[in-house]
Amino acid sequence: MNGVEAALWRQLSGSMLGVAFRRQVVVGEFIADFLAPSVKVILEVDGRCHASRVRSDVRRDKRLARLGFRVFRLPHEVVLKNMPAAVSLVREALAERRGG
Repeated sequence: MNGVEAALWRQLSGSMLGVAFRRQVVVGEFIADFLAPSVKVILEVDGRCHASRVRSDVRRDKRLARLGFRVFRLPHEVVLKNMPAAVSLVREALAERRGG
């Protein structure tokens, strides 16, 4: 886990957003950065290298969707430079998944 992911983990741990998250979890053939198993939400923090891996990320997300998971991708820069905005995006993702 890099420093940016560790900073986000401090915001996610302890069910502070109303659901329990786990980090670095094997899901199918992949490792999820963060997983909220109760709502089947996966959070991925995407750095610059993901710009060249868009197709592979799309295929990965589709495979995870077939397993019932919803993947939400957070830009590394947002997590690094604006943690409140990143946490707000996570809250929105959880609300979307819960249906409201």
